[in-house]
Amino acid sequence: MTDTRDWADQAEQRVLDEAVRLAPRLGWNPGLARAAAAAAGLNPGEAQLLLPRGPRDLAALLSRRHDAVALASLTAFDPAALKIRERIRRGVIARLDAAVADAEALRRLAAFLAFPTHMPLALSLVWESADALWRWAGDTATDENHYSKRAILSGILVSTLAVDLASGRESALKHLDGRIDNVMAFEKWKAGLKPMNLAAEVAGALARMRYGRG
Repeated sequence: MTDTRDWADQAEQRVLDEAVRLAPRLGWNPGLARAAAAAAGLNPGEAQLLLPRGPRDLAALLSRRHDAVALASLTAFDPAALKIRERIRRGVIARLDAAVADAEALRRLAAFLAFPTHMPLALSLVWESADALWRWAGDTATDENHYSKRAILSGILVSTLAVDLASGRESALKHLDGRIDNVMAFEKWKAGLKPMNLAAEVAGALARMRYGRG
């Protein structure tokens, strides 16, 4: 079982490497999943076993890779020694740094996730990223604050990434600092965001990533 899992983990990363390389030319679609699997040396049966949902599975793999890279870089900091504002700022910047090397692939992924049928996946992945950063920051809330914090950080993450891809890091940091300023009153953290507000923010950010406009 361990050998099988090791094979799957290694094969997933090989396929993802190929997908990131090919996406700028092929787009993010079922054809990309097939081409990336073939380039990674998988036969059709192995590809189906590894990526049963094709480009959706690739999207999850890329997002989780960026989460893992961000969390690895954050081990350089002791979150307990930082104010909450600085923890969030450093967490978001780490996530931006992890994503920026794959900017062209991310633009193709944004176009894929922008389809209404893929919006639940987009929301799930950005929520997962926000949860990882909050856990690194030491958040242990289990009441409604658990959800409101993640909803707000999800909006900050996706909108700041969109600005970073469209207008560069300086503009992204200004945007990030402005967003943090707007929510640092904990009454606002507690108030949270309505689900449709978050969905609209994610949809708008995906459009900006796709078309490269600030």
